[in-house]
Amino acid sequence: MARHNILGKIGEDAASDYLIKNGYIIRERNWRLDKLEVDIIAEKDKCIIIVEVKTRSFDAHSALIAIDKRKQAFLMRAANAYVKGLPYEYGVRIDVICIEGDGLSDFKVDHIIDAVRPRVRTSRGRRIK
Repeated sequence: MARHNILGKIGEDAASDYLIKNGYIIRERNWRLDKLEVDIIAEKDKCIIIVEVKTRSFDAHSALIAIDKRKQAFLMRAANAYVKGLPYEYGVRIDVICIEGDGLSDFKVDHIIDAVRPRVRTSRGRRIK
C-alpha cells in the first residue's frame, strides 16, 4: 500500500477516535453506494454527520482546498442517498476533519462543524448566502 494511502487510513482512524471521545456514535466507515463514498458517517443528538477526512503530513488547513464545489456537491449527494434509506428522520450536516501529522506521533485534529452547506435558492432563483 502506498504511503499516502497508509497515512490516509491512519488519519481516518484518528478522526474516528476523536469523534468517539467527543460523544459521537460511528455508524459507518468508508460507506459506499454506487460511485458515492463517505469516509465516516456518525450520529450525535439525533443528527447524522457526514464526515470527510483529509489527512496531511503538514499544514492541515491546505486540506480544505481539496473540498472544492465539485467535492461539496458529491458529499451532498452522498448525504441525501444515505438518509433516504433511514427509517426515521434525522437532522443532517456535513463536517470536515483535517488531520495533521506524520503517523508516528500525536495528530493535530481540526474539526470543522457544518463545513459544507447547500446553496439555497429563492423562488425567484436568487442564491441565499
